[in-house]
Amino acid sequence: MSAIGLSVTRLEDQRLLTGRGRFHDDVTRPGQLWMRVVRSPSAHARLVGVDTREALRVPGVTGVYTVADLPGDLRIPVRQPHPGLDFTPYLQPPLATGFVRYVGEPVAVVLAEDPCVAEDAADLVSMELEDLPVALDARGATGERPESLGGADAEVGVVRFAYGDVEEVFRTAPHVVTAELGTGRHSGTPLEPRGLVAEWDERAERMTIWGATKVPYFNRRVLTTLLGLPEHSIHMLESDAGGSFGIRGEFYPEDLLVPFLCRLTGRPVKWSEDREEHFLAANHAREQHHRIELAFDDEGTLLGLRDEAWLDSGAYIRTHGAVVAALTSAMICGPYRLAACSSDVHIVMTNKTPIGTYRAPGRFQNNFVREHAMDLAATLLAIDPVELRRRNLLDATELPHRRPMQVFGAPMLLDGKDHLEHFDKSRAAVGYEAWRAESRAARAAGRLVGTGCAVLLEKAGLGHDSAVVDIGVGGAVRVSMGGAGSGQGIETVMAQITAEELDVPAGTVKVVLSDTDILPDGAGSFASRSTVVGGTAVKLAAEAVVAKAKRVAAVLLETDASRLVMAGGEVVVAGAPERRVPLAAVAAACFTPRFIRTGEEPGLIGRGTYVADGMTYPYGAHYTQAEVDARTGRVTLLRYAVSYEIGRAVHPRSVHGQLVGGVAQGIGGALFEEFRYDERGRPLSLTFRDYLWPRASDVPDIQVELYEDSPAPGNPLGVRGAGEGGTAGVGAAVANAVRDALQLTGDVGRLPLHPPRVLDLLLARR
Repeated sequence: MSAIGLSVTRLEDQRLLTGRGRFHDDVTRPGQLWMRVVRSPSAHARLVGVDTREALRVPGVTGVYTVADLPGDLRIPVRQPHPGLDFTPYLQPPLATGFVRYVGEPVAVVLAEDPCVAEDAADLVSMELEDLPVALDARGATGERPESLGGADAEVGVVRFAYGDVEEVFRTAPHVVTAELGTGRHSGTPLEPRGLVAEWDERAERMTIWGATKVPYFNRRVLTTLLGLPEHSIHMLESDAGGSFGIRGEFYPEDLLVPFLCRLTGRPVKWSEDREEHFLAANHAREQHHRIELAFDDEGTLLGLRDEAWLDSGAYIRTHGAVVAALTSAMICGPYRLAACSSDVHIVMTNKTPIGTYRAPGRFQNNFVREHAMDLAATLLAIDPVELRRRNLLDATELPHRRPMQVFGAPMLLDGKDHLEHFDKSRAAVGYEAWRAESRAARAAGRLVGTGCAVLLEKAGLGHDSAVVDIGVGGAVRVSMGGAGSGQGIETVMAQITAEELDVPAGTVKVVLSDTDILPDGAGSFASRSTVVGGTAVKLAAEAVVAKAKRVAAVLLETDASRLVMAGGEVVVAGAPERRVPLAAVAAACFTPRFIRTGEEPGLIGRGTYVADGMTYPYGAHYTQAEVDARTGRVTLLRYAVSYEIGRAVHPRSVHGQLVGGVAQGIGGALFEEFRYDERGRPLSLTFRDYLWPRASDVPDIQVELYEDSPAPGNPLGVRGAGEGGTAGVGAAVANAVRDALQLTGDVGRLPLHPPRVLDLLLARR
């Protein structure tokens, strides 16, 4: 039977839809204490003192802790260093040390027998603060050396990717288009905020932690270093998660504070973040300012691209390091034929919540600035914007295409089949030309209707992951791998990959994610890598099980292993279906002395580790039709379509859902979502009344055109990542549609295009 390519019933759905999911807040341990974090009310100040006396007098409070109670000078490390950048002065301590750098920075923690008592007591902790100047604009802070950084420059450094003779191209190009464009500050804001539960077993000298998502193995290694515990003494257990999108599961201050206080007190400790805390303290994202230039010849051939960007990194460098800057810079060229390119991204510290990765980090931004600049160029050159893209997209004669640079140490090899063909094919499937004709007719009738498109290049799958597949003596199949579930359907996909090799129904496979007692190492779920890397590790582990099953069954059936095939959960002699042995019997045989003496691991078990030496590069296009209300500036999306080259879809319906959900999030960033601050660095967006999500009525029916024309050559499954392509192109397509609706000759300036900004564009046009 075939399992891959079918939209089988998801394994997660029965549990989640019947209320049997286990989220971090469902975990309650006997005798647990509740933790509440006391956070800075100031964006930038010298921390003179913290008074905990009044809080300690509250009945039910068991302790109040400041940095003086923590060992040494602790700093949270980055997960991925970047060549040439020293992050040391910018790393965050678990609790503020000497200074506070943003509103919401942890200063103290309260432990109490009850969550309400902990919250009330936290309000009684007072701080003596001496306010310092506040930096809120990355471009204005580049030369600053604030005392709170210990004399380090506010500019951490510049991430640069470049190739070709850029200066010569721009010196001689007949046409140069320049634009100043920006993206606002927003975040993933998952339905379930963060949380953690830790329990210490004194007898076993062992800690169990629930609630870590995305990168549990990295978090365990950090805890090993900061707590001084051996790795085998820390057991990370999976739990369900109500969304992640990149911002959950990084190593935050609370990820140390909860287990540290658990060990200190000897009692379980639980922390559940409320929504205001989440807005204050969880990673923000996106905020960048770009100055982009495109060089063209007289025929509209794109000769070169030059971009300089300022990334507002907030108050600290968190565990992602320079990943956002690197992806912004390295992937600015998109799927275009381009002989010369340079992109500089300045990483600058300000007094805002630190930033991190969020679904399509760097690509939401660089797709917007590049694709919007392409529409500006089309106006300047008097070329249709669709035709301008067609003239410059890489085609089948040029692919695979190697760009002369490396991304995260791997060569940048664009491994697609034909970007031009995909654009033409998807445009026809969507009916985009009919949308454009309809929009022109609407404008002629006095309505402000426009269309916009954007092409994109995505990336997926780098690094390693591990998996174990084992079959019990009752025939039960279990797979353990290093990914994490956050609603994306990873359990089902891993079960399908296993089932494909064993020829069993996917629904019979038990999937265990990131259980550190079963699997000693894993890389987690991020960057659209779970299926590409983790899925390949699962495939290798399942293949190892099949190979061992055939070796053992060959002895049991007195035949040669090369004659055996898998069929319905049994090992069968090809051409003699009556000669067969169930996998359960094979597994039982693997525990007998006869087979243990061979030196193989007891049991019917297979292990797989896959290392991806390079990324795979999915691609796609976004299309939208928008109408602007001339009285209010409100933008309504009338139609939306996204096309995507997935290579091979393990579970097509899940890929469809990933793309639709990604578009909805991208609409939020394009039109609604924005963290705003006042002049003193105080956040103004702390509820969903101020930080606006798109409502159901703001999201049109989203047409998805999914293609499997170009299986990825770099991995055995042929798969490409699907998690981020739905988000990456939305800002660009929406901005281009609004520009078309208003018939602007210039650019839209900045995202999100909420009504006041659109009204300003209308006034400027008039």
